[in-house]
Amino acid sequence: MKLQRCIVVVLLSAAVAVAEPVAADQQCPALEEQPVKLEGWLSKKYEKQLAELVKEFAAMGHTRVTLWVYPARNPSGIVAIGRCVPVYIAQHALRGARAYTAGVHSLVHQNFVGPQWIGVATNLFAELARQPVTEKQVEQLLDEDLTTRQFQTLYRKFTLQDQTTHSFGMDLPNPKLMRE
Repeated sequence: MKLQRCIVVVLLSAAVAVAEPVAADQQCPALEEQPVKLEGWLSKKYEKQLAELVKEFAAMGHTRVTLWVYPARNPSGIVAIGRCVPVYIAQHALRGARAYTAGVHSLVHQNFVGPQWIGVATNLFAELARQPVTEKQVEQLLDEDLTTRQFQTLYRKFTLQDQTTHSFGMDLPNPKLMRE
């Protein structure tokens, strides 16, 4: 079982590494044709409830959910949401991330993820591919009055990448910088 999980993580990492960037203005397929894939790593304390939590994360419909138990005490607070994910599914995932992981502390730039993919408590992305977020910013994303377009615009605003990074005592160009 552990070997299968390792293989899945390696394959997923390889798929993310070779994924092409997706422009924000490209059309999104209908959810009936291509549902949102949600993958998450939950705290060990929820191991016995995993089957119930899969149902809870899938409650919004139009999703395929895979959850794993994080082998250490708590999984990361990193969340990735693709550009084609509707607001009601994205917000449901963010609420789940707050409830069953270490919270939401960073968001991944959308060009690093598939358009209809959500990663909850994911460690698949380098530090330069994500941006830290505050609790206030997460609350803004959870505003129930947001439309999908408004949510996605706000998400992209919160995940703007730094042009440079401080390494070896110098400011260097960000090697993970995605250009729109």
